[in-house]
Amino acid sequence: MKPIDCELESEVLAAVLQNRWPDRVDASLREHVAACAICADVLAIAGAIDDAREELRARAVVPDSGRVWWLAQMRARREAAQAAGRPITAAQVIAFACAMSLLGACFGATSAWFQSALRQTASSLAGLRFQALLPFAVAFVSEHGAVLLGMAAILLVVPAAVYLTMLRE
Repeated sequence: MKPIDCELESEVLAAVLQNRWPDRVDASLREHVAACAICADVLAIAGAIDDAREELRARAVVPDSGRVWWLAQMRARREAAQAAGRPITAAQVIAFACAMSLLGACFGATSAWFQSALRQTASSLAGLRFQALLPFAVAFVSEHGAVLLGMAAILLVVPAAVYLTMLRE
């Protein structure tokens, strides 16, 4: 059976990674590596890893500290501006919702057919069950379908547009 580990393998690895191999190690350890296949493999692999590490370290480009500081300052300012803009955006959304509500209230107050339909609906609800309202609802939708579709579009599309605009910012 072939051994899979050696008790001196960690010492060989430490010597290679600490740049002590082969000059600053004991002669007995060098003799052991020459005789032990496991330690020879560790030496070859650790040497390749150490060489690659040194090569990467030589090619690494570290940015100037002033540039890093400037980029951090710019990021902090941008984040502060976004945080300051959130309450303003919320107030704008609330103002927009109030304006749409006011527009709907003005439309309801000035539209004669809307008021009559509202009265009919209220009287039907007061005196009839919901099953009796179905013919009225069908007649109302067929008569004023375009207006209802426009109102539904305003109530659904406008908030979605505001939401999507907020996501971009």
